[in-house]
Amino acid sequence: MGKIIAIANQKGGVGKTTTTINLAASLASEGKRTLIVDADPQANATSGYGIDPKSMPSSIYECLVDDYPVEGSQVATCCEGLELVGSRIDLAGAEIELINKPGRENVLKRALAPVKDKYDFILIDCSPSLGLITVNALTAADSVIIPVQAEYFALEGITKLLNTIRIIKSKLNPALEIEGFLLTMYDARLRLANQIYEELKAHFGPMVFDSVIPRNIRLSEAPSHGLPALLYDADSRGATSHIALAKELIAKNS
Repeated sequence: MGKIIAIANQKGGVGKTTTTINLAASLASEGKRTLIVDADPQANATSGYGIDPKSMPSSIYECLVDDYPVEGSQVATCCEGLELVGSRIDLAGAEIELINKPGRENVLKRALAPVKDKYDFILIDCSPSLGLITVNALTAADSVIIPVQAEYFALEGITKLLNTIRIIKSKLNPALEIEGFLLTMYDARLRLANQIYEELKAHFGPMVFDSVIPRNIRLSEAPSHGLPALLYDADSRGATSHIALAKELIAKNS
């Protein structure tokens, strides 16, 4: 049985898509059958793999709004064992189109149910909002990874997200767990970055991943080449930190 993990934080620019792209590639390199669902209208996880939205048979928009099956909507990526259900800009209109749909919060869960056993991990890249599509992602997910930027305002906004997770647990998805908090854009030379890591550990203890994702030029450059860091520069700190994260995640779920 596959595990569905939403990667969510309503704060923008915390590294959600970078985490999704690189964690998925790392899981696939560890032999895990993996699917990315790009549930962000900006479609950065799709373009980050160099996939042209026009080349996709269908996108997550059609799966949500027109009940297209996910099976057949996936496209292959440059990583063996990793597939992607891509996104297009029209996903921005899906929130409105889903409003009158019966069981609107469960549409993504229903869509993923037939393919869940085909994969070891399904990663959902969420948009930086707490709208209906993110609610769908959290309702479909078994757990959520929360990327937290190693900066001053990082801990602001976590409360809001935790509150949303609490509401979804009580009303829509009682099984939803927090897989872990992931510190991103970490610079060990900065006292502030270390303080934020300590503060996260103090608040959330074992729920904070041991792996941290550093600020890394190669990690930032890779998406413009349509590649995960692992294929762009396997020896970079950006690539090795995501491999460590993948191993930690696999160990946690074995």
